[in-house]
Amino acid sequence: MNPHSKKRPFAASVALLLATALAAPAMAQDVNRSSPQVVPEEASNLPPTLDAPYPGGTMQLEVDASDTRTRAFRIKQTIPVAAGTSELTLVYPKWLPGNHSATGKISELGGIRFLVDGKPVSWARDPVEVHAFHLDLPAGASEVVAEMVFTSALESSDGRIMMTDALLNMQFEKVSLYPAGHYVRRIKVEPSLKLPQGWTAASAMDGQSQSGQWVRWAETDYETLVDSPVFAGEHHKSFDLGHNVDLELFGDNAKDIETKPEQIAAHRKLVNEALAAFGAFHFDHYDFLLAASDEIGGIGLEHHRSSENQLAANAFTDWEGQEFDRDLLPHEMSHSWVGKFRRPEKLWTPDYHRPMQDNLLWVYEGQDMFWGLVLAARSGLQSPEIVRGALANYAGIFTAQPGREFRSVEDTTFEPIMSGRKSRPFPSLLRNEDYYIEGALVWLEADQIIRKGTSGRKGLDDFAKAFFGIKPGDWGVVTFDFDEVVSTLNGVYAYDWANFLDTRFRQPNQPAPLKGFEMAGYTLAWTEEENPYLKQAYAGSGSVNLFYSLGINVNKSGKVTSTLWEGPAFKAGLVNGAEIVAVNGKAFSADRIKEVVSATKDGGKVELIVKRGDEFETIAIPYTGGLRYPQLVKTAKGEAGLDRLLAPRTK
Repeated sequence: MNPHSKKRPFAASVALLLATALAAPAMAQDVNRSSPQVVPEEASNLPPTLDAPYPGGTMQLEVDASDTRTRAFRIKQTIPVAAGTSELTLVYPKWLPGNHSATGKISELGGIRFLVDGKPVSWARDPVEVHAFHLDLPAGASEVVAEMVFTSALESSDGRIMMTDALLNMQFEKVSLYPAGHYVRRIKVEPSLKLPQGWTAASAMDGQSQSGQWVRWAETDYETLVDSPVFAGEHHKSFDLGHNVDLELFGDNAKDIETKPEQIAAHRKLVNEALAAFGAFHFDHYDFLLAASDEIGGIGLEHHRSSENQLAANAFTDWEGQEFDRDLLPHEMSHSWVGKFRRPEKLWTPDYHRPMQDNLLWVYEGQDMFWGLVLAARSGLQSPEIVRGALANYAGIFTAQPGREFRSVEDTTFEPIMSGRKSRPFPSLLRNEDYYIEGALVWLEADQIIRKGTSGRKGLDDFAKAFFGIKPGDWGVVTFDFDEVVSTLNGVYAYDWANFLDTRFRQPNQPAPLKGFEMAGYTLAWTEEENPYLKQAYAGSGSVNLFYSLGINVNKSGKVTSTLWEGPAFKAGLVNGAEIVAVNGKAFSADRIKEVVSATKDGGKVELIVKRGDEFETIAIPYTGGLRYPQLVKTAKGEAGLDRLLAPRTK
């Protein structure tokens, strides 16, 4: 007999009998329930990718983009095949450089058929890698003709607008396939593009010529093709910025591309300042592809020899009022060095169906965000006041961000893959792609550590030359890892950089990244007045920025567009989608709600009538802080470290 056993009390015995009886039907049900077993996981049937030339020869790609009404691109692609080829796998690009995720628009590709000698060829989509097509070729086939239609967006609800009645911004990965099994740099292609009557085009690809509506380029490799988007349109001007760099400007209307000499001079200075910062070029020529447009979809995307960008239609005609947005071109040009020439080793892939790993984006995008702002100020495209306002705004976000407790900066690098960059209700809790702006603030601190340790003789400019300025004239890709970043920093100034970077970027629950400002002679302060950056950024939209006070942003009609998790408005029950119709008993207006919030510092109240669906409710928000906006306030006497960082390096 077990000396530790005890007789069950009567009540316990009854409970056990009841539990057994109640469980019996469930057990019987389990006996009668079919239970399938897992099927062995099926692998894709794509061949291994080899660093070897595609043996079939040069592909021909013809894209007809002349239909502005349907905005559909009709594609004819001829893929030669080596003698004796009986099977061919063609792939539509999926994992795209600069997107940091699988964003290939396979769902917009229709009308697909493959022909050999004018006769249809049977094909099947790979059940695992659905961007791939497997073709069975008849004996003696020498080439396959693919005919397809890419259906670009007609309305913004369909996706990004790529084409309007006056403009086109096309990326070749959307309108082409590539044969699997080879590094994409080893696949040759000759592209051509048909435009609407009277349009001209610009691209970084070599050998451009135009005859009538057709634009053709010289033979290139598929990697360069994908890295070389096209802008085209009815209204187009080209400007020589020196050093084989051009600004290709397109507009909705002729007036949108009217420029002044000083505006173009600022872009020329940008090129000079970029060369001074990085120390070498890694392209033979470079093209800023820029649309001044309110009709085409917004874009800012980096490429090795070009960038594709969109600014407001009045970017040049309202030059002063649009200053807040002019760090875009400095940001994208910096990417030629930061992210294109030097790329994290796991973000480089030999083709476009192999997944990318984003964990070092705090170097790729964080460094680039830093240099975009620095070069915007050094070139004069933005004033130091605007740049300081942007930095203050970024820092302000991180002072009230509960998501910092559980997510590190590096964890946010996986955001493009996880969320597909869609909007979400509470980014302050979930965090966004903070490796951009928090990355820039941490690199500012690194710059100041170097400057302090070297008595001002060195800074992050020296890191840029040592890391990004290597191998002058090399137009390829040189990959890097965490250890090389650390060793290069130590070559500039000996410090515990491994611990610094690990703590700032890889560890959660870090304090707001304000140390760089303090070392650079500034402090983050809060004022009732918007800083110059915020004032311009919100001026055109009519929206109201109350994020740092009530914890909400509101559009001009009173709709709440963002809410701070656990902020005053959130705690009172006000969240995204609600419409504020009255403030303290009077009809909502942007000025009215700002007046009411401002008065709270003197004991005023915030009482809102809110419409949610068909119902109205009154919400009182207990808040006493007045209007609050982030500012950088100088603490140093004379020229501060941040002033020196933003000062021009060239005449």
